[in-house]
Amino acid sequence: MKPEMLIPLIVLCVMMPVVLLRNRAPRVLHPDRLWIMPAIVLPLIGLGLWGSQFEPGVSHAPFGVIGWSLLLIGLLLGAAFGWQRGRMVTIEKTPEGVLKAQASPLAVLLIIAVFVARSALRPWTEAHAAEWHMSPLAIGDAFLMFAVGMIVAQRIEMYIRAKRIQHGGTDAHVEPVPS
Repeated sequence: MKPEMLIPLIVLCVMMPVVLLRNRAPRVLHPDRLWIMPAIVLPLIGLGLWGSQFEPGVSHAPFGVIGWSLLLIGLLLGAAFGWQRGRMVTIEKTPEGVLKAQASPLAVLLIIAVFVARSALRPWTEAHAAEWHMSPLAIGDAFLMFAVGMIVAQRIEMYIRAKRIQHGGTDAHVEPVPS
């Protein structure tokens, strides 16, 4: 296995316990700050998309209809996964009026599964891209678009639910406690 494939997997193995331990307890949720993560990640992913055109050994021909379709599919699938991941976060309002959010371990495992699938499929998709009449660059960029869709959709879903709960609504994940 090449080092560029092994390093992300090592980072994943190191970060996984940290993320799971951090998500054990509910954390304070500030709906008005949910825009910050997409605002940081979107320019970085945009930079990654721009920088991928300079990757050595990869065809830099402009994307055709199939390439642009692949990017759109990546974005839409990412949005669907992100919305579902956002729904897996439990949000509740404390008696003091503070919102608390706790990510489901399943949501964390979903991210890991996508990350591992991307790492495992990358050599195979790059080797077969020409047979499918696609640019290997478009396949890699589709994974970045997946990340964009996932991050933005998750934050939008959580914002909508947090505002509803803040204004007296309930979270479908939390069963009301009988008085």
